[in-house]
Amino acid sequence: MDVEAVEGDITEQHVDAVVNAANRAMRGGAGVDGAIHRAGGPAVLEDCRRRFPRGLATGDAGWTTAGDLAATWVIHVVGPNRTRGETDRGLLTSCYRRALEVADELGARSVAFPVISAGAYGWPLDDAIDAAVETLRGTLTEVRTARLVAFGPTTYERVVARLAR
Repeated sequence: MDVEAVEGDITEQHVDAVVNAANRAMRGGAGVDGAIHRAGGPAVLEDCRRRFPRGLATGDAGWTTAGDLAATWVIHVVGPNRTRGETDRGLLTSCYRRALEVADELGARSVAFPVISAGAYGWPLDDAIDAAVETLRGTLTEVRTARLVAFGPTTYERVVARLAR
């Protein structure tokens, strides 16, 4: 699988699936979650309510329609909230691994990922990037392209540097 970096808005990616850094309730929120729900429109929330009436556990993944997004699917993952004491790195890497498993179930071959848990959930940026790259490169999958979408130049430069190692 090719792992690439782009700087930009995950909601504008032309891929089979975009990954949403969701909260456990799966009802929209701030950051990536809010952006995906706003850009995808009400169909995303309606599908979340229907498919995940009790939400998702931390480290798990599930899919919905992408609504008005360019992608076909949204793969929702719930990253660990370090600011609330969730410090198990295995939960973070599980998000990437489970997202790839869901992508394989859907037949998605191109998937755009945010850097999960590195925003409001307080995971240290460099370790969040390392977890993403290690897991994406180390997981057997039918996905051909995993795109790490960095929101802002600082994150983008760090992702590019990590991919070069």
